[in-house]
Amino acid sequence: MDFHGVFPPVPTPFRGDEVDLDALRGNLRRLLASRLAGVVVLGSNGEAAFLDEEESVAVVAAAREVVPRGRILVAGTGRESTRAAVLATRRAAEAGADAVLVRTPSFFKTQMTADAFVRHYRTIADASPVPVLLYNFTALTGVTLPPAAVAELSAHPNIAGMKESGNDVALLADYVAHAREGFAVLTGSGRSFCAALAVGAVGAILAIAVVVPDLCVEVIDLLDAGRTAEAAQLQRRLLPLAHTVTARFGIAGLKVAQTLVGQAGGLPRGPLLAAPPEAEDLIRRQLHELSVPAA
Repeated sequence: MDFHGVFPPVPTPFRGDEVDLDALRGNLRRLLASRLAGVVVLGSNGEAAFLDEEESVAVVAAAREVVPRGRILVAGTGRESTRAAVLATRRAAEAGADAVLVRTPSFFKTQMTADAFVRHYRTIADASPVPVLLYNFTALTGVTLPPAAVAELSAHPNIAGMKESGNDVALLADYVAHAREGFAVLTGSGRSFCAALAVGAVGAILAIAVVVPDLCVEVIDLLDAGRTAEAAQLQRRLLPLAHTVTARFGIAGLKVAQTLVGQAGGLPRGPLLAAPPEAEDLIRRQLHELSVPAA
């Protein structure tokens, strides 16, 4: 499976407090009009931690209705227990996911050793009908997959790669250097997009790609063409919006941006709060600076 390219981590839309599958399908159709390699549902930006198992399966199934087989549909199936992650992975595969993205368990942080991670992911990969992507997001979970564990796990025939969501390019480079050849490392950071690709990442799962997918794809196109200075310049132009819809306002800000570009954004599910009033004006200005029409 070729993970070269850009994948947006698609937010889950809600109508009131219910998952809005029609809105999800509409958002995906808009996104897939671009040159994205595929999409990710039920990631951290998809508020996966707030969905129950029935809702999670429904999201994957609805996405599969829209995502053609020529694009990759990745579903997040991270759970705190190995057993729950195995069951979630099987359900996602049955609902149509092409691959699964499994975040590190983190509730018992001090006991999440390299050996614990290796056993956890091997068990999931052994049971999974589809390829598995490891998911390291230290800022969210408070734990970090050691490069030695990634190297060991990369030898598993059903572990296809990983997402590294931080800005530590040296850590990402260690993952690339220690893993087997063909192991796909993807960056989750708009701040280090170009740098990650320069040290061996093959693609990216970026929140900003939900809003400006073609501009994110263009960064990879420019790098593939050897036009590194232009790619770096475009990444710099994308940074203010990327910061706004991630670090500053988070998922609520990302949903505001979705609404402004014609998608169904709405509100996050509680306990997350709506973005403050100033978020819309700021995001509108940032879209204008990127020459992206905003409603």
